[in-house]
Amino acid sequence: MDSVFEAFKETLGQEKPTEIEVVWAMSLSLVLNLVIGTVYKATYRGTKYSQDYVQTLVIMGLVTTILIMVVSGNLSIAFGMFAAFSVIRFRRNLGQARDLGFVLFAMATGMVVGARFYSMAVLTTLITSAMIIVLTRKNAFAPQSLSHQLRIRVANDINYDEVFEPIFEEFTDTADLVSVETVQAGMMTELTYGIRLKTDAQLHLFVERLQIANGNDRILVTTKQGGKQ
Repeated sequence: MDSVFEAFKETLGQEKPTEIEVVWAMSLSLVLNLVIGTVYKATYRGTKYSQDYVQTLVIMGLVTTILIMVVSGNLSIAFGMFAAFSVIRFRRNLGQARDLGFVLFAMATGMVVGARFYSMAVLTTLITSAMIIVLTRKNAFAPQSLSHQLRIRVANDINYDEVFEPIFEEFTDTADLVSVETVQAGMMTELTYGIRLKTDAQLHLFVERLQIANGNDRILVTTKQGGKQ
C-alpha cells in the first residue's frame, strides 16, 4: 500500500503545466473526445439515440483532463477531488450497457491527456475506436437469429397445440408457450410464446400462416429489443 501511495505522490509531484500546455492538452482532449462521440453516433444501433448524451461524453472527457492537470503537484487538491467524485452520481438512465463503456472511454482518454501522456492518448483512442467500429460492422457476438415474442388470440374451440405445432416446426427453432390468458369476458384465449425464428424463415409468411390457422384474429410479434415486426 505504501508503494502505491508513493507512486501516486510522485506522479502528482510533476512540474505544474504551463498555460500553453494546458491549452494544448485541452485542445487535444477535445479532439479525441469528439472522435469518441463520432464513433458512438456512427456505431449506435438502438432506438433512443441522445444528442445530449454524446455532448455529455465530450464534456466529461474535457473536464477530466482539466481536473487531472489541476491536481498535478498538489496532493491535497487531488484527495479533495477524489472525495468530491465519490458523492457524484451520473444522473441519467443509460439506455444500453455499451453507453457505460463510452463514459469510461471518454473519462480514461481525458485522464491520459491530463497526465500529459499525449502520444499514448492518441494511440489508445484510435485503437479503441477502430476496435469498436470493427465489432459493430462485423455484428460480432450477435445471435444466429433474433428472439421474438409472439402474442396470438384464438377462439376457445381451437386446439392451439395441434393447430400451431406444424407451423412452429416449419418456421422456428424453438417455440415455448409462456402464458395463456382468457380475454373478451372469457370468449377468447390469448397465447404468449417465446420463439426463435429459423435463419431462412420469412416473418411475413410465418404471420400469414398463423392468421389462416387462427381465423384472422389478433397477432402481435415483437423482438426482444422492443421493435414491432
